[in-house]
Amino acid sequence: MSFDWEFSVIEWSIIILVIFAWYIHDKYVQRKHQLLVNYPIIGRLRFVLEEAREPFRQYFGDEKFYESKDKLDWLNKACRDLPNYASFSPSQPLPYPKFMIRHANIVLNEEEVEGGFEVTFGPRRKKPFISKSIIGRSAMSDGSISPEGTRAFAKGALEGQFPINTGEGSVTSNFFVTHQNYKADYMKVVHGTNFEKKIKDIVQFFFNGAVAADVYRKLVFGKDPEAETYIFDLQSSLFHRINWDAPLESFPKEVPTDLPDITFQISSGLYGARDKNGKFDPVRYEKVMRFCRMTEIKMAQGAKQTGGKLAGHKVTPAIAYYRGVEAYKDVFSPNRFPYANTIEELFDFIGQLQQISEKPVGVKIVISDLDNIEPYAKEIKKRIDEGKDSYPDYIAIDGGSGGSATAPIETMERVGLDIKDSIYLVDKVLREYGVRDKINLVASGKVLTPDDVIIIMSLGADFIQIARGFMMSAGCIRARYCSGTTGHDCPVGLATQNKSKRKKYFVHKQAKKVANYHKNLLKSVKGMLAIMGVKNVSQLNKHRIMFIDKDAKVYDNMDDVFKRKLKIGRDLEDEYHEHG
Repeated sequence: MSFDWEFSVIEWSIIILVIFAWYIHDKYVQRKHQLLVNYPIIGRLRFVLEEAREPFRQYFGDEKFYESKDKLDWLNKACRDLPNYASFSPSQPLPYPKFMIRHANIVLNEEEVEGGFEVTFGPRRKKPFISKSIIGRSAMSDGSISPEGTRAFAKGALEGQFPINTGEGSVTSNFFVTHQNYKADYMKVVHGTNFEKKIKDIVQFFFNGAVAADVYRKLVFGKDPEAETYIFDLQSSLFHRINWDAPLESFPKEVPTDLPDITFQISSGLYGARDKNGKFDPVRYEKVMRFCRMTEIKMAQGAKQTGGKLAGHKVTPAIAYYRGVEAYKDVFSPNRFPYANTIEELFDFIGQLQQISEKPVGVKIVISDLDNIEPYAKEIKKRIDEGKDSYPDYIAIDGGSGGSATAPIETMERVGLDIKDSIYLVDKVLREYGVRDKINLVASGKVLTPDDVIIIMSLGADFIQIARGFMMSAGCIRARYCSGTTGHDCPVGLATQNKSKRKKYFVHKQAKKVANYHKNLLKSVKGMLAIMGVKNVSQLNKHRIMFIDKDAKVYDNMDDVFKRKLKIGRDLEDEYHEHG
């Protein structure tokens, strides 16, 4: 094949005329970009390169955001269930300072390590939650994540047998994608006509199930703005969603076995547990908890200590239905949780939720200093001494780094300690107050690989929540377009409400990758326990690890390490303390 690149005089004249007009426009007409006045046409190359920087930055040079590119390569292989070995040496060795594990002189074979990774939350509750894994997917709201993305995570969590946190967007229909053994008493079920079903079958024959389901939904619901709040079951050809208006007695007494283990997160917006006036609705909360294992009250998040933020273009009619808000308007939650004006009021509200649900209730916080955890420890001890059990069953600690789809950049790296510092400090304070055995500690923040899990659990965590790792296992390419406020949408359809993008997301394929990632995390954690000579993950503690500082000095006492790292005492001159 050959191409004739010769142009006629007329064609050359048109090209030159277009370039000249473009030059005149940039230099003498437009007044939007200063650069183009001095550098017409060629100045636009700057904007092209700026556009390319974010989506392509990860492909060139060493990894800057995480410890090394090798960790990302491990994740990508793990979610594809590929052998995860390296040859010769790491492509990007871990930088100092870094934590190291202590290996045993007489190591264990992997079959000698106990396979159980159960964690019990709320043993004092009538319905405690026994997690089948030490790892769960951290909070991600349906709305911030696309409907298809939420379905992939729900499917992956059920297959992988690990918990999934709803995020503040509440329990939406997409979390029920695996729920088929339901009773019509608490469901709204919609049938299509025989003609509509026949059209669906024809489309499925020529294309695929996803296209057929989309066509069928349009035929059945027409222009109903709430059409996407219904889950479609391809086998039965039925649409269904939870009927929250059904009486409480219609809802299942126990969590259905065809649902993943769901943690319901309540934020300051109270989405999913509020009435029409935005106040807490105990009946609606009890209905939600018929499908969830425990509750998490979100007081703060590492990436944003402000209230949750969902840009208006992401508030589709379906999201508006789930949250009880107006469609296509910004949903910015209040900064302060409405029932937590004091620690005492917060604990009383926790007690109310524990009484209603009969299940564990925890609180999610971020740590900057002792004053972020000591009031919790004091109130827990006080209530235990008084014989009360209205205090958190667990405390979730979020690292102070970025990671949210929508957060103020000025807070991402300026508020909150790193998760390793935070979990050590919280564990230490709870032990000093003698209440550590009453509370589970959950940790999250830049956890990607099994060595991260081992280090953080050795520093005091009982359970790990992962957001970014699961996002990448579900197809995220880190383009950093999650918020949609940059004029771009998530290119893979995972973190966008743009139908043209998200409708092409491979739900079943990505669900499998999510399950694989979790499976290989646990498999490799077990392998690391073996070389440490540890039979059970519960035996991990701060004596199992070491620390190398930036000058390559090695420390084997974590208390000494954190005395050097955390020079945190009590700033008695601040406004939070009384002066005697």
